[in-house]
Amino acid sequence: MSAGKKILLLSDATGETAEKMVSAALTQFQHRESQVTRVSNVRSKNQVYAALDKAAQQQAMVIYTMVNRELSRLVHEECSAMGLISVDIITPLLVRLSEFLGTTPNETPGLLHSVDDDYFRRIDAIEFTVRNDDGQETRFLNKADIVLVGVSRTSKTPLSIYLAHRGWKVANIPLVSGIAPPPELLTLEHNRVAGLLIKPERLVELRAARLRNFGLNPREAYAQFEQIEEELQSARKFFRRQKWAIVDVTGKAVEETANEVLVKLKMI
Repeated sequence: MSAGKKILLLSDATGETAEKMVSAALTQFQHRESQVTRVSNVRSKNQVYAALDKAAQQQAMVIYTMVNRELSRLVHEECSAMGLISVDIITPLLVRLSEFLGTTPNETPGLLHSVDDDYFRRIDAIEFTVRNDDGQETRFLNKADIVLVGVSRTSKTPLSIYLAHRGWKVANIPLVSGIAPPPELLTLEHNRVAGLLIKPERLVELRAARLRNFGLNPREAYAQFEQIEEELQSARKFFRRQKWAIVDVTGKAVEETANEVLVKLKMI
């Protein structure tokens, strides 16, 4: 495709799945520039006309996914009349499935991405967790369902993201030697906070690997056994003073650690 080519993606639902398909296909043309514009929830003829008028102005290729046969046919006919290249990526599949299954499709847009309260809860949780990773926005700690605390490289971020995908709003706070934890942390109910620990030998390995990845000397104090042992002992004492649940992450999969956090915080 030549530089600056436009692609208009029409969908009577979110269009997310179709956009992923198109993006995957475009990876085969990385040396050519193109711009994909997605128009979601196209449910009326007027919306089709408006979208295709824009496509005509840009001489865009039209890729569409309409489970409503009438709208799908309209897009096809209008594109043909306007001389626009178009591709229907759902109707052929629906036809073949109908033949194979011996029944007709529902023609209900958005079934793949049916949204309910649980869906929106997970989306909100993920957005909150990303914003509150690694001690960012500590003023929102009181809005977190779970707060994870630990020294560097104790799996705080991957654990936070995993829990967020299960619908929990999670914030995580790093403990750094010589720096006081944010005051907001100390005002939280103890049953919302989990302190993460790890065996010092394993933490030495993780930190040394991180330093090597950054092209730094793996023997720096950050990865020295004595310092790490001191950090972990200090963290353990701090957790106990606050009466927080303590979870050892050594050798555990994220799923296993997440479940332990939820059990100890009595969330499941």
